[in-house]
Amino acid sequence: MTSERDRDVRGDVRTQIREFLTSRRARITPQQAGLPTFDTARRRVPGLRREETAMLAGISSEYYVRLERGDATGISEGVVEGIVRALQLDEAERSHLLDLLSVASSTRRPRRRPAVAPVRPTVQRIIDSMVGTPAFVINGRLDVLASNELGRALYAPIYQEATDPPNNARFIFLNPHAARFWPDWDKAANDTVAMLRTEAGRDPYDRDLSDLVGELSTRSDAFRMRWADHNVRLHVTGRKAIHHPTVGDLDLPFEFLPLPSDPGQSLLTYTAEPGSPTQEALDLLASWTASVRGPGLKRTVEDG
Repeated sequence: MTSERDRDVRGDVRTQIREFLTSRRARITPQQAGLPTFDTARRRVPGLRREETAMLAGISSEYYVRLERGDATGISEGVVEGIVRALQLDEAERSHLLDLLSVASSTRRPRRRPAVAPVRPTVQRIIDSMVGTPAFVINGRLDVLASNELGRALYAPIYQEATDPPNNARFIFLNPHAARFWPDWDKAANDTVAMLRTEAGRDPYDRDLSDLVGELSTRSDAFRMRWADHNVRLHVTGRKAIHHPTVGDLDLPFEFLPLPSDPGQSLLTYTAEPGSPTQEALDLLASWTASVRGPGLKRTVEDG
């Protein structure tokens, strides 16, 4: 039996499909799509029109309009790939669209996962063994589910949060010290929202994620504006700049690796270039952490 909440979720997903496709159309000009433009002054939209998108995708305008309204019934892989080409979607956007279409066309609700699934002891032992490497287990809502000793020291300001588990998104948008910890705050904020938007498409039935998005939308204009952009991102590898209250500026390459046996959980690790100032700072933090194990660790590192 379909519950009222299931109907609400599918209705919201149909809205997301419309808003996502509309936002992708708006960013592509006819020139970028390779279309001739003879009536530029008369155009009412900066990007592609629906009929232009349909033509580029190789489908009828009526079919595209129906799809943009969230009706994903019977949509074929060829149609999806045509839309991907027409709107020049990257891999993250393509995956996001497929996630939304899958939910919109499904009549069965996926099995609900625990709100905060525990980290398996084996995984905890693995990250504890990664001496000299800050390591964390993160879920799709960006809750920090577990860390090793150096990871906890690196994320000391985040661990000061009152929530348990601490949440990266809440820290970035609601903590006044976040802009100091993340020197490139705009990039961190954009990436955070894009990751949450990606997760919302992957699992729209996650009530805790919906509650988090609602909380941040209510309390942060910066979050609400970014959420409305419908940008998505695959968080796999890259570099992050961190200003640690004790050891200063760090330039840290990171790897974000899904844990296949633990759906929704990923391993996040930071490393440093050998011989770099960041490596020296990380070594100092590791040494300091090792010397103050126990209850004094959190206080000493956080107070700097």
